[in-house]
Amino acid sequence: MWDKPDVLNRLSDLLVVLALLGLLYGGAVWIVRLPVFPITVVRVVSPMTHVTPEQVESIVRREVRGNFFTLQLASTRTAFEKLPWVRRADVRRQWPGALEVVLTEHVPLARWGKSALVNVHGEVFEAAFDGALPVFNGPEGAAKEMTIQYELFRRSLAVIGKTPGELNVSPRRAWQIRLDDGMTVDFGREHVEERLSRFVTTYPRTIARMTKPVDRVDLRYANGFAARVPGLPVTETKPKRGV
Repeated sequence: MWDKPDVLNRLSDLLVVLALLGLLYGGAVWIVRLPVFPITVVRVVSPMTHVTPEQVESIVRREVRGNFFTLQLASTRTAFEKLPWVRRADVRRQWPGALEVVLTEHVPLARWGKSALVNVHGEVFEAAFDGALPVFNGPEGAAKEMTIQYELFRRSLAVIGKTPGELNVSPRRAWQIRLDDGMTVDFGREHVEERLSRFVTTYPRTIARMTKPVDRVDLRYANGFAARVPGLPVTETKPKRGV
């Protein structure tokens, strides 16, 4: 190779180019790390219903580190998503020194037992909320299924002027609702939609005409249902097993 001047010249040129690129890269890194490109403004450009300005300010003080170029967007986004009411956060730089934040808040649908809330996507989250909500009681991992089923119950029962106030599902997936007037309705594990339709269809000419309030309805029968009136003697007929 040493007796080939053309090869040596090309190799020399390549080394010079690499050295210049190294210097340019090092200079660029040094420049962007200078305290001359600070983040001076953090703007939340989405409406906030539950997240407070104080919470946003706290995240900015603790988590926004670096300048316009060195700020880690992923870690900043994760920090905002740790706020109780934030379902998703999107963070982007805005030249020359601003950070724009879009926060998507949870929309509460129900309470998850006594410990948490369920949003309209069927996701469980923890946050303080003092408004009126229906209650979901079910096994771990059932919130999404219950959210879908709740919407079916809500739309169907609205036809007869009823609202589900509590939705319960057992570990074996037996469904039960408590209506806003206190009536409990048992659906069992099978044919839930069919039983719901039967209840809604027959309600106006059966339970609605009773002179005394019904506190429990059992729909786990093949061709009808049982209704219990407090204070009246009860003759118990057990529904078929497994329903």
